[in-house]
Amino acid sequence: MHRFAQIITSLALLSALVTPAAAVRIKDIATLEGRRDNQLVGYGLVVGLAGQGDSNQSIYTLQSIANMVQRFGVLVDPDDITASNVAAVMITADIPAFIESGTRIDVTVSSIGDAETLQGGVLLQTPLLGADDEVYAVAQGSMLLGGFFLGGEDATIQQNHPTAAIIPDGAIVERTIRAEVIRDNAVTVLLRNPDFASAVKLAERVNQFFPGSANALSPQSVRVDIPQNYGTNPVTFIASLESIEVEPDVEAKVIMNERTGTIVTTAAVRLSEVAVSHGNLTVSIARTPVVSQPNAFGGGETVVEDVEQLNAVEEISGFTTLDNAPTLKDLTTTLNTLGVSPRDMMVILQTIDAAGALHADLILQ
Repeated sequence: MHRFAQIITSLALLSALVTPAAAVRIKDIATLEGRRDNQLVGYGLVVGLAGQGDSNQSIYTLQSIANMVQRFGVLVDPDDITASNVAAVMITADIPAFIESGTRIDVTVSSIGDAETLQGGVLLQTPLLGADDEVYAVAQGSMLLGGFFLGGEDATIQQNHPTAAIIPDGAIVERTIRAEVIRDNAVTVLLRNPDFASAVKLAERVNQFFPGSANALSPQSVRVDIPQNYGTNPVTFIASLESIEVEPDVEAKVIMNERTGTIVTTAAVRLSEVAVSHGNLTVSIARTPVVSQPNAFGGGETVVEDVEQLNAVEEISGFTTLDNAPTLKDLTTTLNTLGVSPRDMMVILQTIDAAGALHADLILQ
């Protein structure tokens, strides 16, 4: 029976080594070198704004309207144009790698003039340029706003940002941007969070499926040679590579945002034994008016004086011992038993870190 228990334990340990409990796919923590997005930008006009567009002080809007109508054979002086229904905008978009011509992508439209809102407007056909000044997509269509603007001269109501909008599938890709991910019959995997241990773990995990193919080059990059049997079909190899699960190494970090009172910690945080005493001192000063009125036949004047009352209350809090916390659950449970608010917890964590008992990178935002 004892031998059987040892066999079961050995199988459980082997299973844990082969498939880590917190394993994630390589495609979720890394990308391939050469596979990147490209940014596009364009300048255009939004029409149909029902009097809430740019004012005539926006010279570039008036000039853009004149240039636009001139393309259709209409000659007009910019000084004779009213731009109340039109707004000058900038259009931005990201074009992913491997996107072929004819594919649609989302675009973001933002006002650059003094238009009050883009609600109800339609973006006219606008070319989107890359960093090389070449046209890679063309955008046009109705916009989707996440807010609104209503009102007149006396009162207005505004929600969110009515001068920025998106057009889902609002641009058509006109030119394919080629991406080269295979070089010298190998691919390079780039970790999104560079780490020496994570790079080594990734290489070791890949070598379990493709022996001798992976080698960690730096904290971020791992070179993987394509096996010979995948030479004619590298797409299948990359799909298999990205589906491999690996357990990345996560640094011990405690991130605190003082503005929102948010605290985020990683599972690698450790806490040495330490004693904590946390209390609050409340001081209140109250002024009570006291009226001093003379007798009816004694003469004198009515006098009002303020009597100050000073009270000081301090919450009594003894020392609480925090034992060694091997897991994140122990750390959070121990701090919650103190009954402190998130902001008080920030002070406690900073003090514990100053005492050298918090074994993590403390980041304040």
